[in-house]
Amino acid sequence: MTVPETATEVAGLAPELEGAKKGQGESPLASASERFTSYDVEAFEVPGGREENWRFTPMRRLRGLHDGTAALDGTAKIEAPAAEGVTVETVGRDDARIGEGGVPADRVAAAAWSSFREATVVTLHGTPAPVTVTVTGPGEGVTAAGHLQLRTTPNTEATAVVEYRGSGALADNLEVVLAEGSRLTLVVTGEWADDAVHVGAQHMSIGRDAVLRATSVSLGGDLVRISPTVKYSGPGGDAELAGLGFADAGQHLEQRLLVDHAVANCTSNVIYKNALQSAKGLTAHTVWIGDVLIRAAAENTRTFEFNRNLVLTEHARADSVPNLEIETGEIAGAGHASATGRFDDEQLFYLQSRGIPEDVARRLVVRGFFGEVLSRITLPELRERLEAAIEAELAVTGA
Repeated sequence: MTVPETATEVAGLAPELEGAKKGQGESPLASASERFTSYDVEAFEVPGGREENWRFTPMRRLRGLHDGTAALDGTAKIEAPAAEGVTVETVGRDDARIGEGGVPADRVAAAAWSSFREATVVTLHGTPAPVTVTVTGPGEGVTAAGHLQLRTTPNTEATAVVEYRGSGALADNLEVVLAEGSRLTLVVTGEWADDAVHVGAQHMSIGRDAVLRATSVSLGGDLVRISPTVKYSGPGGDAELAGLGFADAGQHLEQRLLVDHAVANCTSNVIYKNALQSAKGLTAHTVWIGDVLIRAAAENTRTFEFNRNLVLTEHARADSVPNLEIETGEIAGAGHASATGRFDDEQLFYLQSRGIPEDVARRLVVRGFFGEVLSRITLPELRERLEAAIEAELAVTGA
């Protein structure tokens, strides 16, 4: 059985879903359990765009981040305020904590790892007030590498926001390391300038009985490719990943995630939603790849992943590939769902029949579509700002 990519609905227990559709010129999808990782950039071949991991990415728009031609001589500015319960440090790559989150799984992440000069480590302990970390790109025409680690101490309960903004091209690694019994609510936003390229790897390590509630929002940039990986370092871990993306004319937004269940009695839940609108002959493109691996030792795992894509105009393309690989029959539950569809004319007609103007009705439908994700952001000012940014995106073509 193959996994559909677009305009489909799939759900339920499916241990046989171990590969994606093969097409001419495409390599088959390898097992997630065999995914190659290395800190050494030279251990990875230069991708040409035909590899499974890169086949949806427009390689010419990567500004050389993938093939070694990017100078990576700029600086991405990372700002984090120290406060009660928040410790901010600037460290070298020899700091023993760097790398606890995970190991790079592609050439760009390894290049960023090999090239960053200093890393920022933000440690949360106790019950601090919400903290915001801002990452600003190196500037138009400049390329840079960056490294940021967020970590908690045991039994910490905290909220953190990481905001990406500015211009230029950035390759970076974001580590999130949760200690035993801690709980972190994390929001990561990409509000880049129109010229920006961001290829980011996110390494999330969930400790024993730790809870991660992560929400990502991607609204800007020319090309943004984010690859989150969740791993569990002890039983009882619970990870929830929610995300939304809004791609307009010419934008490429790509989300590639792996939830690696290698420990028993852990839970994961994934929900991502994208909306797309094209204009002036420029295609909007979103890509969502959702891999969940349940290894043989991960008994009593419970997991579900869910992706929805709303196409608002013609000449917009959404690719959605959920993959579920199960190596043990002793699980509590597993499944996935994926669908891509156009704007629902029946919903629009229903609202208009009740006196709501067409432009307002269309906005209401999109707000409702994203509402499930935005409602997870518990900081009112941040949620309102993101809602306003989405309204501004909709106004571009009057959707």
